[in-house]
Amino acid sequence: MISCIQKEIVIQRPYLENQLIETIYFGGGTPSLLDYKEINSILKTIKENYSVKSSAEITLEANPDDINIESLTEWKKSGINRLSIGLQSFREEDLKWMNRAHSKEEALNCVKLAKKAGFENISVDLIYGLPNFTLDEWKENIQTVIKFGIQHVSAYCLTVEQKTVLSKWVEQNKIVPANEDDQSDQFDVLLNELEKEGIEQYEISNFSLPGFHSHHNSNYWKGKHYLGVGPSAHSFNGISRSWNVSNNREYIKRMEENKVWFDTEILTIENQFNEILLIGLRTAIGVNIEQLKSIQEPSSIFWNQITKMENLGWMNKIDNFIILTKSGKLKADYITSELMIG
Repeated sequence: MISCIQKEIVIQRPYLENQLIETIYFGGGTPSLLDYKEINSILKTIKENYSVKSSAEITLEANPDDINIESLTEWKKSGINRLSIGLQSFREEDLKWMNRAHSKEEALNCVKLAKKAGFENISVDLIYGLPNFTLDEWKENIQTVIKFGIQHVSAYCLTVEQKTVLSKWVEQNKIVPANEDDQSDQFDVLLNELEKEGIEQYEISNFSLPGFHSHHNSNYWKGKHYLGVGPSAHSFNGISRSWNVSNNREYIKRMEENKVWFDTEILTIENQFNEILLIGLRTAIGVNIEQLKSIQEPSSIFWNQITKMENLGWMNKIDNFIILTKSGKLKADYITSELMIG
């Protein structure tokens, strides 16, 4: 797998047209299983074939059960300077319910170890909207983040995906997911608790101390080009989007046999317009109206929808930007679908 990923890195060199690489992200699957030599070999291949910024943000997604002082020391030695830890919760009850492999003690310990190893840019994932989840229990999770001085938080509401164990439990009334009002209340608590500590919301699900925004994600939301390598990886160069075959064996087979390993779609005017809306409305900056106009002049129907949503208190038009309000952020998916064209 490593040699195939390295091969793809070399082959795809023209994709970014000699652009300066500002961020590198080891994510998806379980990259925290990689050892120092494997991470180092991938980074070496990238640096030999691309122009990489000397201060590039290099993130590794890590499972708590893969974190120990030895692995942390190796990752730091290889050049990883940001950790994204998939904790989900600091509460034992939640972790057991979500069938997570790690315990509350391991969740707390891995953050302590990361700080001890010298990592100064740490992000954790938290989940809210769990069944029978009280506001006090949610606040307890948030306060743990604050207590440890974690610089970045990604908080996601529990969603019930079709054809999963969770969806079956819901159908059988074994669990009752949090309703929209409960989710809204928990989201408000999240905003208020973090805001009091100077942790700002810069995207609907992402919060950080000043200077600790995820540059990788921010570049994505700004519509910058990116290259993804490995199974299931996605790439974007402004005019097209491509995605690699998801099956590991099939990916390796195609790479070794020099066969095409990805599919591509050329983005239509409507795709590009909708893309700007989709990513812009999620951010604190909002959607740049001039950027929309550079793709296609919005119709009167579009502006009527904007006026309607302003009147509902869901968004504001400030200078050349459309920005969602606090209540609008809770309805971001619906608002975006109503504004999309095509």
